[in-house]
Amino acid sequence: MDLHLLFDNLTNPALLFFFLGILAVQLKSDLCIPESSSKFISLYLLFAIGFKGGQELSHSEFTSEIYFSLLAGVLLAILIPMYTYFILRRKFSVSNAGAIAASYGSVSAVTFVTAISFLDIEQISFGGHMVAVMALMEAPSIMVGLFLIHIFKKNKQKDDVSPKKVLHHAFTNGSVMLILGSLVIGYLASDAQAEGIRPFTTDIFKGFLAVFLLDMGIVSGKKLSDFIKKGPFAVLFAIVIPVVNGLIVAVLSGLWSDSVGNRFLLAILAASASYIAVPAAMKLAAPKANPSLYVSMALAITFPFNITLGMPLYLYVIQNI
Repeated sequence: MDLHLLFDNLTNPALLFFFLGILAVQLKSDLCIPESSSKFISLYLLFAIGFKGGQELSHSEFTSEIYFSLLAGVLLAILIPMYTYFILRRKFSVSNAGAIAASYGSVSAVTFVTAISFLDIEQISFGGHMVAVMALMEAPSIMVGLFLIHIFKKNKQKDDVSPKKVLHHAFTNGSVMLILGSLVIGYLASDAQAEGIRPFTTDIFKGFLAVFLLDMGIVSGKKLSDFIKKGPFAVLFAIVIPVVNGLIVAVLSGLWSDSVGNRFLLAILAASASYIAVPAAMKLAAPKANPSLYVSMALAITFPFNITLGMPLYLYVIQNI
C-alpha cells in the first residue's frame, strides 16, 4: 500500500476528530454533541451530498457505466446479506444473523460522505450517479434480511409485520428520502440556482463533517468495550467480510468502469455497514434482534476500519491492479 495515501488519510482533520471522540470516552471526559445537533448535522451531510450529486448528474450523459453501477449496487445489496447470513448462523440466532446480514448488505451514508472527502483530498473526481447507487442499496438489503429471518425462524406468528409495511418503511426512511429528494432537486436546479446555496452545500461541508465524526467517535468509544466482550468471531467478521467485499468490487468494477473515483465509491459501499437505516427497520420488524450487537459491529469496528485503513487499501488496489 502507498504509505503516502495512508498518511494523508490518517492526518485528515475530520478523521482526527473521530479519534478525539474515542479518546474523550476513554478518558471519561464529559465532551458530547447534543442529540438534536447531531441529527441536524447528519441531515445536512445527506442533503449536501445528494444536492451536489444531482448537480453532477445533470451534467453527465447516461452511459452504460451508470446503468451497470446502479445494477451492481442493487445486486450487492441482495447478494451480500444472503451469503453472510449463513456465515453468521454459525454463531448467532436467526434474528441476530438476519439483522447483521442486512446491516452489511446495506450502506453507511457517513462512510460514503467520508470517502467523498477522501477523494477530494486526493483530487479524484467521481460521478453524481454514485449518490443514487448509495440510496438504492438501502432498501433491498433490509428486505433480504427480514426475508431470511421469516424463512428460517421456527415460531412464526400471525402478528408479524407484513413485508409491505417493511418495504414502505425502508423506502420512506428519513435518510433515504432526503438523499433521493436532494439528488432530484440538485438535478433539476440550474447552475445559477445552485451557485446561490453553494456556501451552504460546499464551503462549510468539511467543518460539519469534522464535528459529526467527533460525535461518531464518542458513540463508537462508548460501544467498543461492550462489543469486544461478544468474542473474536464478531470482531473478525466486522473486519474480514467488509475487506473481502470491498476488494472484490474494487477489482470487478473495472469490467465496466474506468473511473477510479466511481470504482472506489462502489467498493466503499460494498464494504460499509448500516447503523442508521437498518436498526430503524429491525426495531420495527425484528424486535428479537439485539441492536447492541449489529449496531456495535457496524459502528465500533467496521466504520473505523473503513475510514482509516480500508479507504487507502481499496484505492491502492484500484490504481495498481
